[in-house]
Amino acid sequence: MPRSLILGTAGHIDHGKTALVRALTGIDCDRLPEEKKRGITIDLGFAHLDLGPFHLGIVDVPGHERFIRNMLAGSTGIDLALLVVSAGESVKPQTREHVEILELLGLSRGVVALTKCDLVDETTRDVVALEVHDLVKGSFLEAAPLIQTSVVTGEGIDELKAALFDACENLRERNEPEWFRLAIDRVFVVQGHGTVVTGSVASGSVRVGDELEWQTSGTRVRIRGLQQHDHAVDQVQRGQRAALNLAGVPHEEVRRGQELATPGYLIPSCVLTVRVRALAENPRPLRHRMAVRLHLGTAEIMGTISLLESDRLAPGAAGLAQLFLDESAVAVCGQPFVLRDSAAERTLGGGRVLQPLARKIRRRHREVLEWVERLEAAEAPTRAEAAAWFAEWHGAGIADIVRGTELGPEAAKSVLDALIDDGKLIEMNLTSGRRPLHVARVEELEMALLEELQRCHQACPMQTSLDRQQVLSVFGYVDDPILMDSIVERLLTAHRILGGARRIAHANFQPKLSAAQRTCKERLIEAIRVRGMQPPEPLTVIGSERRLVAMLPELLALAVAEGELVHIGDSLYLHHEAEEEIQLRVRQRLEEQPAGLTVADLRDLLGTTRKFAFPLSEYLDRIGLTQREGDRHTRR
Repeated sequence: MPRSLILGTAGHIDHGKTALVRALTGIDCDRLPEEKKRGITIDLGFAHLDLGPFHLGIVDVPGHERFIRNMLAGSTGIDLALLVVSAGESVKPQTREHVEILELLGLSRGVVALTKCDLVDETTRDVVALEVHDLVKGSFLEAAPLIQTSVVTGEGIDELKAALFDACENLRERNEPEWFRLAIDRVFVVQGHGTVVTGSVASGSVRVGDELEWQTSGTRVRIRGLQQHDHAVDQVQRGQRAALNLAGVPHEEVRRGQELATPGYLIPSCVLTVRVRALAENPRPLRHRMAVRLHLGTAEIMGTISLLESDRLAPGAAGLAQLFLDESAVAVCGQPFVLRDSAAERTLGGGRVLQPLARKIRRRHREVLEWVERLEAAEAPTRAEAAAWFAEWHGAGIADIVRGTELGPEAAKSVLDALIDDGKLIEMNLTSGRRPLHVARVEELEMALLEELQRCHQACPMQTSLDRQQVLSVFGYVDDPILMDSIVERLLTAHRILGGARRIAHANFQPKLSAAQRTCKERLIEAIRVRGMQPPEPLTVIGSERRLVAMLPELLALAVAEGELVHIGDSLYLHHEAEEEIQLRVRQRLEEQPAGLTVADLRDLLGTTRKFAFPLSEYLDRIGLTQREGDRHTRR
């Protein structure tokens, strides 16, 4: 099969981009009536060209400064560029801006075409060629061939095709499977078919009948039909221009800037962490908290830039920053972007996304900035480990690594497995299933839980253990109770805490009771044990001494926590032996008497009084041994 690539044109208005594409392909890219009338390109135009083993989808962009936004939308997903310069006019403002934009988009290959050469002499051609070489010096086009052409005489057209062929041959090919992604650049309705969107396939492939996620809404949509250059096809793939017929999608809700992707791949965010570079030709620096216009994919979104390493970024300088957007966008690590000023009058700079899902980073958080820098590492495991660290307590699945590292899904799985084997990631139970967390995040929660236990022990020094759920309630910011239960189980297994399903304690904690407190507690327990199923009120045991009365609640809570006493209700406490005997007798009687027990039956069964029998019946309902039906308590 031929290799599919996207070629984008660039250059100043009226330098002959559209005419050159027509000479190369036989296709007129100006499709709008206003374009025909005015003789200029206003919106994106499309064509295609076969060069042996290469199939080029061509995006013809407008050259007028007023339509830079359309030029940027058309530059999404292009693999190589065709820079067009008129031999009669030489380098113009939009020529320079287009080269800057292509450089910011990270292109590595291209060709330069000198057009309208039939209108000038040889000397003028040579002078313009020198000016073009000066323009592209230091850029990805510095070594690009410069082909002199004329669409009138046909001069250079074959040489231009040969140069494009060589540029295609020198482009690195990605053989690893990828997930599908397409940024929408056009939407329209076809009678009898419904909504159709077009775009350049940035990665992966899709077939008729497949489901995709429509971002940023997250809605699932089905592909009813596919076309490539007006021909129906069963599949489209990376490097191709494609038209997708979407089933059941209202066309008025679709717009340029939205994306279609493999479900679970892209997640909208209003905060991006980026590496940004200010244009060297820009007379003013990028300023901290400056309003900017972000061009990402085919989207154009207003936002604010927050510089993380300084208050200003001088022309030509680069640094870490965050973009706070007015509306959510979808991105992946490594995706290029361009920044323009809020009035859309000039290009300020651009760069690459490092964190497509980010939280606000403060400059003083040096550790966080160091982890951000690891996202730029050459080694895939280092980038994947950093992405897992930023996943915090949600865990890092394959989609998180693919989105956050530029790896394909198969490579992401291999790297995740290796990090787990190396102990850098730990698989934990979460609400969403079993997922790997960075070891530093797990240890952070373990230390926080141990510190919380110590704080609670200091507040209640006489309690040997604490209510597990009450302790965990302070970790609401984790937003996953199953994860916190997993943290508790890890600490229990490591014997760093003691306890079980209901109560836990720090392994190093010992209750701090004075001799008087210990004596009072033992006297309470013994008095209640001796009285069996007619226990005394605790106050009657310890007397009226003010010091003992003040400590009574804590002593009772300690005895309950230690399992010596059972709290039945109000001031009624039973010894655990008496409570176990009550449960045994009630179970046996309910087997003999399935109709259930009244309070009077319970009083007679236990040989106690109604004063104790009534709260006991409520206690038995509360612990699930019985349930009330009218005036009887039956087995639950």
